[in-house]
Amino acid sequence: MHKNFTTAELQHTAGSPVFGKAATTVLSTQDFAEARAEITAWAGYASTPLVSLAGLARAIGVGRIDYKHEGPRFGLGSFKALGGAYAAIRVLQRELTDRLGQPVNLADIRNGTLATKCRQITLVSATDGNHGRSLAWGCQRVGAPCRIYIHAEVSEGRARAMRDLGAEVIRIDGDYDASVSIATQEADANGWFVVSDTSWPGYTAPPRDVMAGYGVMIDEVCADLEQPPTHVFLQGGVGGMAASIAAALRQHYGKQAPRVIIVEPDRAACLYESARKGAATNVTIESETIMAGLSCGEPSALAWDILREEASDFVTIPDDVIAPTIRLLAKSETGDDMVEAGESAVAGLAALIAARQDAALSNVMGLNGMSRVLLIGSEGVTDPAIFASIMNGADHV
Repeated sequence: MHKNFTTAELQHTAGSPVFGKAATTVLSTQDFAEARAEITAWAGYASTPLVSLAGLARAIGVGRIDYKHEGPRFGLGSFKALGGAYAAIRVLQRELTDRLGQPVNLADIRNGTLATKCRQITLVSATDGNHGRSLAWGCQRVGAPCRIYIHAEVSEGRARAMRDLGAEVIRIDGDYDASVSIATQEADANGWFVVSDTSWPGYTAPPRDVMAGYGVMIDEVCADLEQPPTHVFLQGGVGGMAASIAAALRQHYGKQAPRVIIVEPDRAACLYESARKGAATNVTIESETIMAGLSCGEPSALAWDILREEASDFVTIPDDVIAPTIRLLAKSETGDDMVEAGESAVAGLAALIAARQDAALSNVMGLNGMSRVLLIGSEGVTDPAIFASIMNGADHV
């Protein structure tokens, strides 16, 4: 293993899981079922690979590792394709139902029947890259205008990918949380509609739809697995993906659902701090992390409602374990199938590898030679220039 894994300083705090009602009430079985029915009807839908990392499992001493590789998802490179585009069509459905005074079916939006009406409704979001790309793609498919707000540190490659999908991209000064604020203010001033993957008081429907869309991944995972995993390592960010996956696993496996471990960059650890303080807590991002999609200082309220009941562990990782993890997968260093992954995708895997170098931390998290670990590889190569730099040996970009 790369020396960075053995020297990594992981911070850990225990959650206070109660396995209450949030996993079925914040996101219901119907929410997941409706999202699944719509998304699987889209042209180009296909299940993404669940890659067995048996060689790596042997190398670090766990029973098995299954890595859900979201790089091929709808040609957009990330799991976000399931959330933003689905939430967009649901926002359009609600608004067109109001404007037309009659129920509107998703199929009528999807097949272009209402394209003229959709062109009159502008959808807006802030993004670190992948959510905005999904929203831009969803808007392009149905004919709705799209405005995406990005912060100063979002790479130009990711901005260009959104422009190529027809979005108007606005770069602001400040961080992700500032871009959320500006996007919301300008939408309110202009009669546009925000499609965010994070929630706040009075704003829950679109982020709930985003999270419902992510549940498609667990339908696919559970169809591929013969046994439930014992552990799932989930990237943090605002918490939307992690909460969705935790809820979907709880709904599918019940008492056999895996132990949920939340992983964040130590530079953007709002969920870790929330767990430590016992309440949703914002943090100030002093410097940007290499894990661009996880650079979030404010947890989603909806997500936190689930995670505070479902997550057993919250872990932070340093940036310097990310590049070695990307190279490990891409170069098949442990003899497994090659996987080309982005910086945010490997956070859970990096945390797992580093944790197994620490006997005490492994013991705290119940990791041993029998553990069956599920990882969500949330993105493929979404910025080729950054990926190339890492493959050429750079540990920071």
